[in-house]
Amino acid sequence: MSDAFAFYAPAGTPAVHIHTVAEDAWELWLAARPGHQRQWLTATGFAPSRGRTALLPTVGGGIDCVVLGLGRDGFLADPHLWGGLAATLPDGDYAIAAGLEPDTAYLAALGWGLGRYKFTRYLIKPAQGPAQGPAEGGPRLVLPDNVTPRDVEAAVGAHFLVRDLINTPANDMGPAELAAAAAQVAGKRGAAFREVVGDALLKENFPAIHTVGRASATAPRLIDIIWGDAAHPRVTIVGKGVCFDTGGLNLKPGNSMRLMKKDMGGGAHALGLAAWIMDSGLPVRLRCLVPAVENSVSGNAYRPGDVMATRKGLTVEIDNTDAEGRNILCDALALADEEAPDLIIDFATLTGAARVALGPDLPALFTPDQGLADAFAHHGQAQSDPLWRLPLWTPYAEYLESKIADICHASSSGFAGSITAALFLQRFVEKAGAWAHIDLYAWNPRSRPGRPEGGEAMTLRAAHALIAARYGKG
Repeated sequence: MSDAFAFYAPAGTPAVHIHTVAEDAWELWLAARPGHQRQWLTATGFAPSRGRTALLPTVGGGIDCVVLGLGRDGFLADPHLWGGLAATLPDGDYAIAAGLEPDTAYLAALGWGLGRYKFTRYLIKPAQGPAQGPAEGGPRLVLPDNVTPRDVEAAVGAHFLVRDLINTPANDMGPAELAAAAAQVAGKRGAAFREVVGDALLKENFPAIHTVGRASATAPRLIDIIWGDAAHPRVTIVGKGVCFDTGGLNLKPGNSMRLMKKDMGGGAHALGLAAWIMDSGLPVRLRCLVPAVENSVSGNAYRPGDVMATRKGLTVEIDNTDAEGRNILCDALALADEEAPDLIIDFATLTGAARVALGPDLPALFTPDQGLADAFAHHGQAQSDPLWRLPLWTPYAEYLESKIADICHASSSGFAGSITAALFLQRFVEKAGAWAHIDLYAWNPRSRPGRPEGGEAMTLRAAHALIAARYGKG
C-alpha cells in the first residue's frame, strides 16, 4: 500500500473510540458517561461546538475515548472535520464509535488522511534527513468496515500528489520535472506516456505552447498520457502547467509573483485526477494532456501586440503576456477535441477575476451543458468539494474582438475577466460531447483543519465522482 496508509490501522486493531456529539444531543450523551468523565468535561468547560475535541480519561489516567463536537448542524460528511481531528490527537489507534453510512465513512477516512498531510521535503531533521510526504508515527484510524481500503488509498494518494506537486518550488518543479512526475504517474499504472519538447512542438503543430514557453531556459513541452480500453468512453483531462509565471514582458510586481510556483496547479489537478481514475480502474479511455511551460523574460519572449498561431488554425492577438495560461491551453484543448471525446474537463489557475468573484475556496465552473453543470453541483455537494457555475455569457465575446487577428486572447476592458477567458477557451472545443472548464486557486492561503497552508486539491473529488457516476464503476 502507499505511504498514506501509515495513517491507518488494520481492521481489528484495538483502538480508542471516537464519539461524535451534536449540541442538541449533548446533555443526554453527557448523562450516560461515568461520573469522573462528567466532572472532567464540566471542569474543563467543554461544549460540543463544531470541531472541538476532548480526551476523556480512564479511572487510571489513560485515554478512555475521544469526543468530537459537531455543533448545531451535526453534519458528519465533512472531511475537514475529520482532518482537524487527525491533526490534533496524540499517537495511538482510534476508531469511530458510531456506525456511519458508507459515503460518510469514506469521507471521514479520507479527511483523516488529509489532516495528516505535511510537506517536509526541504526540512532537514536530525537522523532523518530530507523527507517528503507522510510523516512517521502519529494517530492512526481503524478504517470502518463499510469502507474499501483501496478507495481510500487512491483518494488520499491523488490529493497528496496534487499538494506535493504544487508545494514544490519552481527550481525543482519546472517543465522537465513536471513531465518526469507525469511519466512516473503513467509508468506505475501501465499507461502510455509521451512528451513533445521544444522545437518539436512547432513540427507537431503546437505553436501556442511553444510561443509562451520559448523564452525559458527549460524547453516547453506537451505531456500526453493515454490509458484504458479504446472501446470505453473517452474522457480527456487537460491541465494548465505554467510552472512559474513571471508575467513575461508584462512583468508581474514582486508581491504578485511570490506564489507563482502554484501556476501549474491545473496540471497538478489533471495528473492527480488521472492517477485516481487509473487507480480506481474506471472503465474509460483516459487521456491526460498537460502543456508545461515557464513564462519567462528573454530576447525571444512573446510580446503584447504579437499575433500567435494556434493548433486549431485561429490567429490570436496578444493583449497581455501575463494572460498566458489560456494560450497554452488552447493548443491542448484543440488536440483533445480532435478525437471528439465524450467528455473534456480542463483545470487551470487561470484568472484573478474568478477569485475576486468567488474567493480562494470556491472554484468557478464553466460549461455550456446544463446536465453536466447539474451533475458537478450534485457531486460537489455530496463530496464536500464545492464549485460554483458562472455563465458563458456570449455577448461578452465582443471583448475578445481583434482588428488584425481572428480573436484577441484577453480583454483590455477589465470586465468579466474569468468569463472572457472561458469564452476564449470555448472557441477551441467543438466536437467533444461535453466540456467543463474549472478556474481554481489550488492554494490554501492559511491553515485550517484538514487544510494546511499551501497547495490544495479542489474539485478533485467532485470530478472523480462525476466520472464514476457518468461512465460506471466497472
